[in-house]
Amino acid sequence: MMNKGKALSLMLAATLSVSALTACGGNNNNNGAASPAASGSSAAASGSADAGAKDTITALLPPVSPTYQDNFDQMEKDFNAQYPNLTLKIEPASWEDMTQKLDTQVNAGSPPDIAFIGSDGIAKYVQQGMALDLTDVATSEMTGDYDATPLEYMKNGSGLYGFPAYMEVHALGGNKQFLEEAGIDWKKVQKDGWTYEEFREAIKKGVVKNGDATSRYGFVFATAGVASKDYLGIMAKSAGMPAAFNEDMKYAYTSKNYLELLTDLRQLIDDGSMPKELSSVDAGKRWNMFLTGQTMITGKGLATFENSAKKNNEKIDAKDGSAVKDSIKVDYIVLPVPTFAGALPISYTVVDGYVAFRGKKEPTAEHKANIAKAAYFLSSGKVAATTNNDLFAAHITKSARDAAASMPMERDPNNQAAVQTMLSHAAPARPDIPAELGAKAIKIENEVIIPKMQALLANEIKPQEMYDAVKKAAIAAFGEDGIVQD
Repeated sequence: MMNKGKALSLMLAATLSVSALTACGGNNNNNGAASPAASGSSAAASGSADAGAKDTITALLPPVSPTYQDNFDQMEKDFNAQYPNLTLKIEPASWEDMTQKLDTQVNAGSPPDIAFIGSDGIAKYVQQGMALDLTDVATSEMTGDYDATPLEYMKNGSGLYGFPAYMEVHALGGNKQFLEEAGIDWKKVQKDGWTYEEFREAIKKGVVKNGDATSRYGFVFATAGVASKDYLGIMAKSAGMPAAFNEDMKYAYTSKNYLELLTDLRQLIDDGSMPKELSSVDAGKRWNMFLTGQTMITGKGLATFENSAKKNNEKIDAKDGSAVKDSIKVDYIVLPVPTFAGALPISYTVVDGYVAFRGKKEPTAEHKANIAKAAYFLSSGKVAATTNNDLFAAHITKSARDAAASMPMERDPNNQAAVQTMLSHAAPARPDIPAELGAKAIKIENEVIIPKMQALLANEIKPQEMYDAVKKAAIAAFGEDGIVQD
C-alpha cells in the first residue's frame, strides 16, 4: 500500500486525519445500524438473492498489502459466487503507476468503476465530475457495517464516494536495540510522545561515524518517488496544521508554523542526523537502510512493518537467501511523530479505500448499485479481514472483525497500544472542505510544495524561499483573505 506505501493517505484535508478519541477497530462504532454477518452477505447488503441482469464491474487495484494481489483470482471467484449475475474484473497496478493509470483513464472519460486511492484524492475527482456519488445506492446495512469515523473520509460535502479499506496511522519506526543503546526510553515516548527538540537530541545519539563517514544515521525518511509528499504532510499535522484548511476555510500552510517546520526539517540534515542525500531516498531504500542497520529510526512507519521485520528475522535465522542482503535482526518499535512549534500532537491518520467512478455518461441505476456492491465486497468481510491482517491494520467493519476472529495475528502489545494512543489524538475528517478548495490545494501540493521540498532537502533553496513560494501560490489560488496570516 502503503505506501503507501503512497497509506496517505493519503495528504491535505484532504490530507487524512481522523476523529479524536476514535479507537480504530477497538470501538464498535457503526452508526447504531445493524451489521451484516462476517461474510458481509445479508440479503439487503449483498443482493445475492437478486437475479438481476448480467453486469461487469471493473476495479483498478494496487498492491494494498504484501499478499493482496495474490488473492485477485479468489476475490473475483468469491464475488461471482455471491452475485452469480455479476463479474468483478480486476486490473492490477503498481503503486508507482497507479495514479498515472487512473488519471489517463479518467481523462479519456473511461475510468474503472472502482479504484483504490487515498481519501485525500476524492476532492480532485469530484471537482472533475468523475467521482460517483453512491449515497442513494449504499444500503444502511452496508454503511452500518463501518466504524463511523473512517466512513466520513469517503465523503465530500454531502456525497459518499466509496467505502474505506482501513484507517492507518503514519508514524515512525525504531530499532529497539539501537534505541536502548542510545539511552532512549522508547516506552515513555510511545506513551507521552516527544517534542521536536527532544527528538532532535535523541536522533543525534543514534548516529555512528567511522572517521568522516557515517555508518548509521539517527533518522531516515523516504522522500523520493511515490513517498515525495509524505514527509512534510505527516509532520505538518503535529505542527498545528491538521489539514490544508483551518475551520474558517483559510489555507493553512501560510502559517508561521509552516516556516518553522521547514526550518526544523532542514536542521536535522544539517545536524548530520539524516543523510545529505535524503532527497534521493525512496521507500525501498529507506526500508533497506533500516533492516541493514544504517539508521536507528525510519519513517514513514506503518503497522505492517513490524510484520515485515519479523518475517525477515525468520529468514535470517533460517539462513534463507531471500532475506534482505546484509540485513540484521530487528525488533521494530512503533514511535510517534514529534510535535513542532509548541503544537499539540495530531496523528497523521490515513484512510484509503475503494472510490467509485463514472464515465462520460451517467451509469444506469442498476450498474451504479452493482458498483456499490463490489466496493462493499472488497472493503468488508473476508476480503478486508485478510488484507488488514496482512497489514497489521485494525479492522474498521464489524464483518471484517468477525471474519478475522479465526485468523490469528501475533503483534507486539506495546506497539499495538502505541497505535491506539496515536489514534486517540488524531484530527477529525474534513468532508466540509469544498471540492473546489481541495482540488486547488492538491494542485499547489503537486506543482509547488513537492518540487520545492525536494529542492530544500537537497540544500538548493532555503526554508524561507520555499515558504515564500508556497505563500505566493496560495495567494494566487485563494486570495489574500483566503490564507492564514499570523
